[in-house]
Amino acid sequence: MKRSTLIVAAAMALAFAAPAIAQRSHAGGGPPAGRGPGSDSGMSSSHEAGAPTSHADMSHTSPSEVLSHNTAIARKIKTLTGQEAQAACDGFKNLGQCVAAAHVAKNLDIPGGFDALKAKMTGTGAVSLGKAIEALAPNANSKSETKKANKQASDDMKESNS
Repeated sequence: MKRSTLIVAAAMALAFAAPAIAQRSHAGGGPPAGRGPGSDSGMSSSHEAGAPTSHADMSHTSPSEVLSHNTAIARKIKTLTGQEAQAACDGFKNLGQCVAAAHVAKNLDIPGGFDALKAKMTGTGAVSLGKAIEALAPNANSKSETKKANKQASDDMKESNS
């Protein structure tokens, strides 16, 4: 387990480093070709170029887009919430937030379950996971429960991408 985690971490580091290195490897001392004063940050996005979204760029992809391609994480969400993953994650900003909320609901046996937690996090006056825990499970340590759920979500996401 530790070895595979290390391999995944190294692969992700290389995936993130390669574009940055490529952008900086141009001759001369000025900005890269096509980038002069007054241009944007100098970094291009795969979305701008029309390239398909990679696993390394999932942070900017909606949960429904990721779930349509990643059946492993969709099954995990269904197991945790009892709902189809698309419906469960509708309204969340990203997939990690949805998976973390699903873990908190299960870990703490939140009154009203995942739906109550989701309503606090995505409804009118949406709050963070920690604030939602404070409201729905006031006896729980929201900081440690948030950290635990984020770790569980991260582990689930890594497992589903392997």
